[in-house]
Amino acid sequence: MGLTDISLDHNGYLMAKYPANTDKTIPAIGFIAHMDTAPDASGEGVSPQVINEYDGQNIVLNQEKNIILSPEDFPSLKKYLGNTLVTSDGTTLLGADDKAGIAIILTAVEYLQNHPEIIHGDICIGFTPDEEIGRGANHFDVDKFGARWAYTIDGSEEGGLEYENFNAASALITFHGRNVHPGSAKGLMINAMHLARRFANELPSDEVPEKTEGYEGFFHLNSMEGSVEEAQLHYIIRDFDRGHFSQRKQWVADLVDTMNQQLGDRRVEVEITNSYANMLEEVQKVSHIIDIASQAMKEAEVTPVIKPIRGGTDGARLSFMGLPTPNIFTGGHNYHGCYEYLCVDSALKSVETIVNICQLTAQKEWLD
Repeated sequence: MGLTDISLDHNGYLMAKYPANTDKTIPAIGFIAHMDTAPDASGEGVSPQVINEYDGQNIVLNQEKNIILSPEDFPSLKKYLGNTLVTSDGTTLLGADDKAGIAIILTAVEYLQNHPEIIHGDICIGFTPDEEIGRGANHFDVDKFGARWAYTIDGSEEGGLEYENFNAASALITFHGRNVHPGSAKGLMINAMHLARRFANELPSDEVPEKTEGYEGFFHLNSMEGSVEEAQLHYIIRDFDRGHFSQRKQWVADLVDTMNQQLGDRRVEVEITNSYANMLEEVQKVSHIIDIASQAMKEAEVTPVIKPIRGGTDGARLSFMGLPTPNIFTGGHNYHGCYEYLCVDSALKSVETIVNICQLTAQKEWLD
């Protein structure tokens, strides 16, 4: 495609640049997508189906297995009457998360190549591995990438503009029991699984993912395993507010201490590991990058939908690595499963948004 500075490093990061077409001082901006798809569903052997002028009815993904994408089950479909949709055949995910982001970025570059009258600065492109397992930014070389700020093209519904995410940590709680024959266990046995159950019951039952939304944080019991001798609970802890986030971690630590005091022994251990922080802290320092993206959407006749990300994102990590990186929509829905679909009309609006971002950035006056 005529790009320059193309590199694929040993960690699997693919980078390139579309050079500026002006001598005007314009900050380099970046667009980033991830190449990997969800690890909990097969991304191999994808057989896409294109539905032109969607009529609002059920979409039969796989007749043999009776897999149907229905507007009754997925009401978002009702918004796309007359639009073009892409689905899988129901036996795999589609992988629009984030193949759509890659396609959108390259289509925007192609558009700019075909319209040289649109003035723009350097455009940096990055495709990353391992985003779906939370490691997409682990080896991202910000200096090599060369952008002042960037946007991940990894959102969902049309208009999505996201620059807040959870503060996140994981907590591994280990319970040490004592096993003796159950026939003579009275006063002697200490069942680690019962200790784990007792711990879980002490956390607030309403502050869990299935009962929270918006800016509400939670404790999520992600996995559990054990025996009489030893049991483990793995929690992920999430909150948008840094103060509340610290309180949640302290709550877990205090509960461990309380149980140990009650047991008269150190039978409960906890290991809390921070995962990522809320990118809002970094993005709000350069709020013009949100203003530019919001204006770019409006000029594409898209209404910006500003909402928090109830999860993690490469952009959060990158923002704290010196590359402020909000997230922009792709037009995809129902990610990570066989009912995934992409609205092509929305994806094209994302392309238009990228082009507008490049143009608006070039139209501003920059001091350096």
